[in-house]
Amino acid sequence: MTTTEALQQQKPLGDTLEDQMARLDRHGYLFGQKITHSLSPFLHQIIYDHLGLKWSQIRLDSADMSQFLHLAQHPSFYGASVTMPNKVAILSHLDEMTDECRDVGACNTLFLKQRNGHRILCGTNTDVVGIRDSFHHNVADPSHTFHGRPALVIGGGGAARSAIYALRKWMHVTDIYLVNRDKSEVDAMVADCCSRGYGHGLRHVASVDEARAVDGPGAIVACVPDCDPQTREELVARQVAEVLMDKRHKGAMLEMCYNPSPFTRLGALAGERGWQVILGTEALVWQGLEQDRYWTGLRIDQLPVDKVQEAIGEKVAQRSQSRL
Repeated sequence: MTTTEALQQQKPLGDTLEDQMARLDRHGYLFGQKITHSLSPFLHQIIYDHLGLKWSQIRLDSADMSQFLHLAQHPSFYGASVTMPNKVAILSHLDEMTDECRDVGACNTLFLKQRNGHRILCGTNTDVVGIRDSFHHNVADPSHTFHGRPALVIGGGGAARSAIYALRKWMHVTDIYLVNRDKSEVDAMVADCCSRGYGHGLRHVASVDEARAVDGPGAIVACVPDCDPQTREELVARQVAEVLMDKRHKGAMLEMCYNPSPFTRLGALAGERGWQVILGTEALVWQGLEQDRYWTGLRIDQLPVDKVQEAIGEKVAQRSQSRL
């Protein structure tokens, strides 16, 4: 499928990319694959409509980097949300990277700058900000809840790396426990984080006995799909997480999964044990607001935060109901 064909699938037949751009003053892209159900264009449209901007984010279901870079040269292009499988592939094409983008080794946001009269492509990673701000805006007393305490990251993929970065850089935690079904994923993640300068204090908690022997965490970031454990490795990982949740201190857990519902099995287990559960829609909202801070040049407090939270909450609730 070509880029233009992918774009045309979003609109009525005959509505070309040129037709879409003609209705807009500026446009961006959601650049990735399997993005049909992404809430990103919906979230950003709420902001643009509130601000009275004739802007829109167009779904670009593609991994064709050369074609995307060509589209990015259009004078009305303002930037892009970048998702899998393009988050790493785009790095070599950036003129500048923020510290978050460079250290995590993934770009989820493309924005523009001017240098010597020319427009340059810049990359950042707002996923880490989404994680940080989800805790910041929902936990009343961080110093009691998670400062100076261990933290726990469940999972081994890109979201887990972002969680480690946010916990280590901004959230004043001590050790970071890693729980995952696949030891090789954990080993690779630890090696990668260490090579990028924020891997100190990472500890793979691989067994129930190890979990019983360590101090309890104050912050948890869950970065796994909402599925019941099936394999032996998955069952052990779930048991280890439950032992850590059962510790005397009860903190806050951010459940990154929100599709098809933000009300997950793991979140329910944490809530039953007295943990404050922060829904994954919070991370979606705060990382999206951070993206529009780059694109519009406005501060977060100049953006319609409450309106975005309400609309995303309603949209996710509708999707959850439709699956019942």
